[in-house]
Amino acid sequence: MAKAIKKQALGRGLSALLKDPENDIQSATDKNADKVVGNIVELDMDAIDVNPFQPRSNFNDEALQELASSIKELGVIQPITVRKLDFNKYQLVSGERRYRASKLIGLETIPAYIRIANDQESLEMALVENIQRQDLDPIEIALSYQRLIDEIQLTQEKMSERVGKKRSTITNYLRLLRLDPIIQTGIRDGFVSMGHGRALVNVEKKQDQIALYEKIVGENLSVRDTEKAVKDYQEGNSLVAPVTAPSGKEPKKAAINPDFIDKNLGAFSDYLSVKVDIKASEKGKGKITIPFHSKEEFNRLKKLITGE
Repeated sequence: MAKAIKKQALGRGLSALLKDPENDIQSATDKNADKVVGNIVELDMDAIDVNPFQPRSNFNDEALQELASSIKELGVIQPITVRKLDFNKYQLVSGERRYRASKLIGLETIPAYIRIANDQESLEMALVENIQRQDLDPIEIALSYQRLIDEIQLTQEKMSERVGKKRSTITNYLRLLRLDPIIQTGIRDGFVSMGHGRALVNVEKKQDQIALYEKIVGENLSVRDTEKAVKDYQEGNSLVAPVTAPSGKEPKKAAINPDFIDKNLGAFSDYLSVKVDIKASEKGKGKITIPFHSKEEFNRLKKLITGE
């Protein structure tokens, strides 16, 4: 316990040093920089801005609440990482879940590692750490890999070394970005898996990708059935040809929405700013699926729909 108290006292002492205008550290060569950079410092929550390079866009509300309860009980076990922007001003590099959870319980300070880095280094640090440690969905991971290529100019070989993944794994994620945006959204929202996406990426025409995607969702096809459907398509068979159902049962027919649904589907999605999925029979009976990723987004959708 004595060590923990000493460590906290050290963090507070460094925090006071950083708030002294005469010790405004801008680079690793400045006086006292060695006392701060790489050490844990207690920073004011209000002095930290969220990193615009953060690849994660969806945070599970329930998981954040659980983390907040853990932090309330045990404190922040793993410090966040920030980079110094200006006097008493910092930008989050990694640890946004810990930062958000700490704000939920009203913490005024948070332990942090301080890095002095340019934007490119900050982006690389954030992307690599999140790919390795965060539960990103497959599309978010693919986008993170793509940004490492586009903005950091990493080759797949170098990227493989940085993130500790095989080149074939990285390639499989990157290929998902060749899918139509509707299918990418379907993967993010959990309508289909990465395995389905890996099969669909072998279909070159986007309209045919979507036709097969609708078949997958409508008939609840497995990855293996999807691979068979793609193979049938490549061999020149009809996109709506039925896939053999297990245990000798008759397969469902591919779901085809009536015209009044297809004509108005885009209006729903545009109004709600989410990918709305509508399935309906020829008689007009059906269901509307509206995905959301947090309590805040649910309340936003509720207000748009009910006006309350």
